[in-house]
Amino acid sequence: MRSKSGAARSRRKKRIFQRSKGFVGGRRRLLKSAKETLLRAGMFAFRDRRARKREFRRLFIVRLSAAAEMRGLRYSRLIHGLRLASIGLDRKSLSELAIHDSEAFDAIITRVREHLDRHDAEVEKRAKSRTA
Repeated sequence: MRSKSGAARSRRKKRIFQRSKGFVGGRRRLLKSAKETLLRAGMFAFRDRRARKREFRRLFIVRLSAAAEMRGLRYSRLIHGLRLASIGLDRKSLSELAIHDSEAFDAIITRVREHLDRHDAEVEKRAKSRTA
């Protein structure tokens, strides 16, 4: 008697058709088309999970840049100042602070400015000592 893998085969097909729900036409009804479409959908999902992270980072940077400009500071100087001040907040939490808690963001900007001023003075002092 030959083996036809009946139960396993129908379970596999059922799983594919359940995942292809919402697809149009043969992409939902035909096994081969459904498999191909699911494979392609999986590739797009994989790619776009990473793209979403990049897009959100860009959004956070735009928000931070706007908030910093409103307070008279460029984005690059803000990030440099955060490193100097050893403030370990990421761009996401900083942009949330800038939007929802401006007092806390202002306090961070103040600390950043202090550290930037100190750093600029040190750099200027070193430059003068080299030329003299």
